[in-house]
Amino acid sequence: MGSLTKRTVDALRPSEQAWDDDVAGFGCRRQKDTRVYVLKYRLGGRQRWFTIGRHGSPWTVETARREARRLLGAVADGQDPATARDAERKAPIFAELAERFLAEHVGAKLKASSATEYRRLLTLHVIPKLGRRRLADIARADIARLHHDLQATPRQANHAVAVLSKLFNWAERHGFRSDGSNPCRHVEKFPEKKRERFLSEAELARLGEALAAAEGRESPHFLALVRLLVFTGARLGEWLGARWEWIDFERGVVRLPDSKTGAKNLYLNPPALDVLAGLPRLAGNPHVIVGAKPGAALVKPEAQWRRIRKAAGLDDVRLHDLRHSHASVGAAAGLSLPVIGALLGHSQPATTARYAHLSTDPLRAASDAIASRIAAAMRGKPADGGNVVALKPKAG
Repeated sequence: MGSLTKRTVDALRPSEQAWDDDVAGFGCRRQKDTRVYVLKYRLGGRQRWFTIGRHGSPWTVETARREARRLLGAVADGQDPATARDAERKAPIFAELAERFLAEHVGAKLKASSATEYRRLLTLHVIPKLGRRRLADIARADIARLHHDLQATPRQANHAVAVLSKLFNWAERHGFRSDGSNPCRHVEKFPEKKRERFLSEAELARLGEALAAAEGRESPHFLALVRLLVFTGARLGEWLGARWEWIDFERGVVRLPDSKTGAKNLYLNPPALDVLAGLPRLAGNPHVIVGAKPGAALVKPEAQWRRIRKAAGLDDVRLHDLRHSHASVGAAAGLSLPVIGALLGHSQPATTARYAHLSTDPLRAASDAIASRIAAAMRGKPADGGNVVALKPKAG
């Protein structure tokens, strides 16, 4: 009959079929109003049929012929395309695999804060778009489209792809996708503008005023959190996860067993110790910064922070910027970058090597100097004097 062509396929009548002379077993059958490309092959002494797909995008004569050649190559290697397709159809969908990934890998091997962020990204941005898809069917174009749809938040878009890449690597290790098939590879990331926001002394004064004015209205533990962040330069998660048993008041340190960069000591300067000394402890709750739920830590301080920063006229300031501000005050006071890096717990090997020889005494002096300067600014009193604005919680 010759090579199968589009003209041949279009001319097929109901129940007719035509075969290709170029690829053995490849043909097209008409079933009522549809034309379907098929492959007939033998494996294990038995004749088998495989449906490639309906005529029309994406299946043309040429694309179906190429697929038939690929399938025959698999048959020659002893693989059965029909069995493989059945297994693929029974494979779990993305949403199911995502739950397994979160439970078996993320929940077991990553920190709670990372696990929370992974779940948030997958639940909010990925599962609504890919949740019903078979894992094996998800291609690079799908990931690129999802990434593009998040272009308004470049950092979040890039992070979503990074999380997905880890998920697909995990899926490969567990046999849910073939090796080397991660569709996140070669998805070009958006450039990210590093956002550094430092509070000036005038802004620190406004923050101190807003915190003082919020006494009795906002949770004392939230107000303490803000003060501790700016006095110590610690990460938000470090204070949200801190427990009273980790605090050594005599030595002035918090022993963090599992910070972002591993176990470390967080130095408590006099202003920070004053905040902690005035903070009420709740029976049955081991956390320093408690939340509304009995026995639990504060989880989401963002709403309270929005009220404080609005009152202070600091609408563009994030809680994380308080850490940056701590470092910037230290730099302005003439402290060396290695000392500041050690206080903040930076983990870059080169930086660590530069300040590894430092003893704890200069670190404590640095911490005291920074926090004292911040405390003065938050009272509305520059380091060399000025008007006073209440910093500590109001007396009852």
